[in-house]
Amino acid sequence: MADYVTKNRFIYSARNLWSGFLFGLGLVAFFDEVVFHQLLHWHHFYDKSTTAIGLVSDGLFHAFSWFATVGGLFMLADLRRRRALWFTRWWGGLFFGVGIFQLYDGTIQHKVMRLHQIRYDVDIFPYDLTWNSIALVLTIIGLILITHTQRIQKPEEMVSHE
Repeated sequence: MADYVTKNRFIYSARNLWSGFLFGLGLVAFFDEVVFHQLLHWHHFYDKSTTAIGLVSDGLFHAFSWFATVGGLFMLADLRRRRALWFTRWWGGLFFGVGIFQLYDGTIQHKVMRLHQIRYDVDIFPYDLTWNSIALVLTIIGLILITHTQRIQKPEEMVSHE
């Protein structure tokens, strides 16, 4: 039974990674939207127009977060059903998804596209530094976990004899 599970982990290695990545992406987007947009009212997804447009953009962002979360969970359920769930790789994908989303949000959306800032009417530097530093740490944790799973040897039966 252990050999079967080990083989399945390697066969579905990419799906483990993508499931964690999508779930992490959706989770952090959901957290961002609920905490910073709804509870703290620091910004909207799109702040270059009216408040009404900002709220519509938040709704679309919220829908995206749920599609990613639910998609990741459907893939997770499928991996469990196939006895192919590889938690270390899945967690690597999750951390990588969270970190990449946050890094993209903090650099591309905040600085390059200027869709919104973390906060307004304050010194933004400490917020940017904290946001992007946490993003970088989470991305590195994800990459370490993913790299660790890539170094594990495939079962002998999986090695191709072409």
